[in-house]
Amino acid sequence: MSTAAPPAPAELLGAMRERLGELGVPAPVSTGRRDPYAVLVSTVVSLRTRDAVTRKVSRRLLERAPDPQALAAMDEAGLEEVLRPAGFFRQKAAQLRRTARILLSRHDGRVPSTREGLLSLPGVGPKTAGYVLGMAFGEPAVCVDVHVHRISNRMGLVSTATPEETERELERIFPRGLWIGINHVFVRYGQNVCRPRMPDCGTCPFAGWCPSSKASE
Repeated sequence: MSTAAPPAPAELLGAMRERLGELGVPAPVSTGRRDPYAVLVSTVVSLRTRDAVTRKVSRRLLERAPDPQALAAMDEAGLEEVLRPAGFFRQKAAQLRRTARILLSRHDGRVPSTREGLLSLPGVGPKTAGYVLGMAFGEPAVCVDVHVHRISNRMGLVSTATPEETERELERIFPRGLWIGINHVFVRYGQNVCRPRMPDCGTCPFAGWCPSSKASE
């Protein structure tokens, strides 16, 4: 394996985008809406759910409940039926109803624009909070999921045990202006190139320095 030096973080992200082509360009939010409520709802729906199912379910749910008032008014059985194709739909139904009520009672029907406020909502963890901050509010945030955590460690960008540690390290090494785009690019790269079990090292532009590359074995 070559001992070529890794590129600077900004160059690495750019090379990932170039390798992905159209897949590296963030598409509009799956619902077609970028308001905080729609982004929050669709992100909760997306957890442990395939992209195609997320798009379908999120759009259907937002047609039925376009705002927190309508969501809070839905009965749990009806909400579960709307969410049913998504993973853990019963759990998500309960979380979304509670979230809607909290938004109405504590936040005047608005989604909080701070990490602390978002993390106080049912079912919202660091990944969801970071995604909503970036996509809905334009607030620089690194959103770390399994793909981002895995690829960052596989490439040797970080040496961390948890997504939370990875988030802090990526914030340290990447320019703040790039934080929002990291999740989309890394996720698509993890799905299409640096796959968990069969990484396509032969077409990866980082094979010359990546410590996990199998291209030259």
